[in-house]
Amino acid sequence: MADTTNIVMPLEQEGSKSVVRAWLKKVGDVVRRDEPIVELETDKVAVEVPSPGDGVLASIALNEGDEAAPGATLGVLTLGVGAKSGPPGPSPASTVLAGEGAGGPDSRQRLSPLVKRLLSEHRVLATDIAGTGRDGRITHKDVQDHVARGPAKPVAKTSAAPVKGGKIPHDAMRKSIAAHMSRSVAVAPHVTAVFEADFSAIIAHRAKHKDAYAKAGAPLTFSAYIIRAAAEAMQVSPNVNARWHDDFLEVFEDANIGMGVALGDKGLIVPVIKRAQTLTLKETAAQLGDVTERARKNQLKPTDVQGGTFTISNHGVSGSLVATPIIINQPQSAILGVGKLEKRVVVRAIDGADAMVIKPMAYVSLTIDHRVLDGHQTNAWLTRFVEALETWPLED
Repeated sequence: MADTTNIVMPLEQEGSKSVVRAWLKKVGDVVRRDEPIVELETDKVAVEVPSPGDGVLASIALNEGDEAAPGATLGVLTLGVGAKSGPPGPSPASTVLAGEGAGGPDSRQRLSPLVKRLLSEHRVLATDIAGTGRDGRITHKDVQDHVARGPAKPVAKTSAAPVKGGKIPHDAMRKSIAAHMSRSVAVAPHVTAVFEADFSAIIAHRAKHKDAYAKAGAPLTFSAYIIRAAAEAMQVSPNVNARWHDDFLEVFEDANIGMGVALGDKGLIVPVIKRAQTLTLKETAAQLGDVTERARKNQLKPTDVQGGTFTISNHGVSGSLVATPIIINQPQSAILGVGKLEKRVVVRAIDGADAMVIKPMAYVSLTIDHRVLDGHQTNAWLTRFVEALETWPLED
């Protein structure tokens, strides 16, 4: 009798739910070790679960749409049966010919049952869709986004495209985000303090060093400076990097800083830069560039979004000057908001006299859990944060 092994839910969840979004294989299909076999989704990230060995998918325990608890059995694999040497190839049951909706004119591409069903229901060809999954594979979200955009139509320059009404079902990520935000407002009294920051120093540093950083694989964005300045500010007000418990306050030694990455209508995901207080600017930029790119390609791993102790919302990239209160990412104690960078007239002392000058300015806010922090600690943190940005040395 052939040996079997369970395909087990791999996520350590931190309170979020996981849902089976799509089986990439069906019962009876041959699979190879580490080949993606099932796709899961949480409020934070979508992941593909690899096959634990070579064999055949014997049974499916949790179907599409079922919730998967930590350690749950997703399915059963019969080991060794039907396994062949060499790289895995697509099975007839899980492929579509190029002319019938595959990924290229001379190729075949694996499509999950969910993706194939969506393509059929909406009469869409896969050749019209750019895949964001592993190795360019088309995911269910790619199909949904394509359908939501609708066919490209010429629109007269003098008139706006008509708005299409209708009902959009909530996906698992949106439902979890909604529940998380509601819980945060309910349990934590939110208070926000707002300062201004002059970005002149970091603009000068970036202009001088961005090419060298880019060659080293570290795209130098303002977000990298913001993370470094936030880590510096933790030194003067460490309780910002803490968690409230009913009987005590847990203050963290490591500043694991999450930076929100917008995913359009899909919501927001927050990759975490671990132990940010130990990183140089170049190391911060390299890690941030990597996780941001993978977030937008739906390629983050669960560990990339876990363990955060503080969060930054760079809401200014979409045009807002101030957003308040920014909802705290529970169970954290504070969240930093950075508004739009714009040139403003400010007063500066020059040669002992006040003068009006134009500077690149942004409003920065710290929203706190008032159970944990008071105004003095909040303002001390923001003072050091702004000071770090405004006194950034020109040289590394």
